[in-house]
Amino acid sequence: MTRNDLALAPTEGAAMEVLAEVPDVERPTQMPIIDSALILRLAEAIEALAALSKIQDPELKVLTPAEAGEALGKTENWVKEAIQDRRIPFTYVGKSPRLLPRHIRWVLDSGELMPQPQAA
Repeated sequence: MTRNDLALAPTEGAAMEVLAEVPDVERPTQMPIIDSALILRLAEAIEALAALSKIQDPELKVLTPAEAGEALGKTENWVKEAIQDRRIPFTYVGKSPRLLPRHIRWVLDSGELMPQPQAA
């Protein structure tokens, strides 16, 4: 929904006309007041959220070593060294190493240790 869509939203009078056309519907005694400033702020917030992520499919989002380090709780340098030593999976986009969400999951899963059963 864009600001233009909000500008074309039905007004109180239009809502009353629609209700008048529908048989067997109780007319409300008072229509809610529409605060146009609030609607504009909501529209701006929605547009800002939409602009944050241009890629809709999260599997197509690639992470830089800095972003991957933040996601893993490590430093960018740790990620770069792990890539150079081929200790973690990665992909190249051009000449730049990038990590996909499945690479991050692999790093997390490969570090998981399960407890040993107690010897009887």
